[in-house]
Amino acid sequence: MKRIVLSLILIQISLSSIASQLLIPMDASQKNHLKAYGLAYFALKHDIEIYWLLNYRGGSFMMRNDKVFVDECNIRGISYEIIPDAKSTAILQEVSNPELNQDAVKLEKAPRIAVYSPKGKQPWDDAVTLVLNYAEIPYDIVYDEEVMNGKLAEYDWMHLHHEDFTGQYGRFWFGSRNTAWYQTEVRDNEAMAKKLGFNKVSQMKLAVAKKVRDFVSGGGFMFAMCSATDSYDIALAADGIDICESMFDGDGTTANYNKLIDYNKCFAFQNFTLSENPAEYEFSNIDTYGTRTQKYGVTKENDFFTLFEFSAKWDPVPSMLCQNHEQLIKGFWGQTVAFDRNYVKKNVLIMGESKAANEARYIHGEYGKGTWTFYGGHDPEDYQHRVEDPPTDLSLHPNSAGYRLILNNVLFPAAKKKKQKT
Repeated sequence: MKRIVLSLILIQISLSSIASQLLIPMDASQKNHLKAYGLAYFALKHDIEIYWLLNYRGGSFMMRNDKVFVDECNIRGISYEIIPDAKSTAILQEVSNPELNQDAVKLEKAPRIAVYSPKGKQPWDDAVTLVLNYAEIPYDIVYDEEVMNGKLAEYDWMHLHHEDFTGQYGRFWFGSRNTAWYQTEVRDNEAMAKKLGFNKVSQMKLAVAKKVRDFVSGGGFMFAMCSATDSYDIALAADGIDICESMFDGDGTTANYNKLIDYNKCFAFQNFTLSENPAEYEFSNIDTYGTRTQKYGVTKENDFFTLFEFSAKWDPVPSMLCQNHEQLIKGFWGQTVAFDRNYVKKNVLIMGESKAANEARYIHGEYGKGTWTFYGGHDPEDYQHRVEDPPTDLSLHPNSAGYRLILNNVLFPAAKKKKQKT
């Protein structure tokens, strides 16, 4: 009997040593892509190193096999495979083949995450908070007061909620000025500006934008969607100029302000023209909101954009940001839906585009020691999200390719930095 027991123990030890890696496939076989990112973050929080296998089965994850993580996969509904050391070694050898556009990037530390968002906003008001909650990735909420008090220094990655950094309250004035939510937003912003020592909301938002700029310059990772993209750049470019009409700040604008814009201060855009009509639901001609349907015939049925394929070995950052099980992504609207390519700076990396509509949808760049990424649109699974619409139920979209792009951005700061190849 002792011999049988000993044999069983030896077999168990042998099997545990052979089946020692957990592979999380991210191709079409994955039951819940979005939850898989949460598992990766969970493992990093437990100081477990992860290999992100770029362009291997949709950007799969591989980590040490452990019952804790297997149990989490089962609880969260995530597909997984337990593979022997020999197979994991073979996978790493395969992706390192110089003839294949694949690579293995090691993820080492869970990034500290901040979401810049008003305290009163509901999670479904913003796609990023929605998917962070669904993926079970922890984050902190910060807003103007925390940013101005230096709180960003505590974080590695931050998301800008669909904000209006120009101080024009999203240009909702014409259609929504009599609604309770709009009046509350104005009142709250004016009170915060006064508390922080600013005469105008536009001055406060510009100061916040500069703090975010400094965060990026110092090595932070910034991600923005919808109106937080173009309005952010516009605020920086209009530093020292009043572009807010009297209904927004109580006085008039600087004369001929479109001739005074400093595009050099922008992260992403150049040569654009600001809308001078305060009743127009648009900041500038950067956004294609008002032209994409009439000029290019964009409809829900033909609204797609294509992800670019980058070299996993030579361009690991954009490769990480574009990992997906689909290359053709469903389009979706937002206050800022997409960026007219004519106004995107030449040094900006376009990672997703709709060529037929001359749109850039997903762009990236470096500033100082850090990076920024802009993603057009509001909610990847709610084609035309409107104010006070019900929340998107992500349990109905666990394999959303559009939402995967958001989570790529959340996770890539965890990657071990590689030396530049020469």
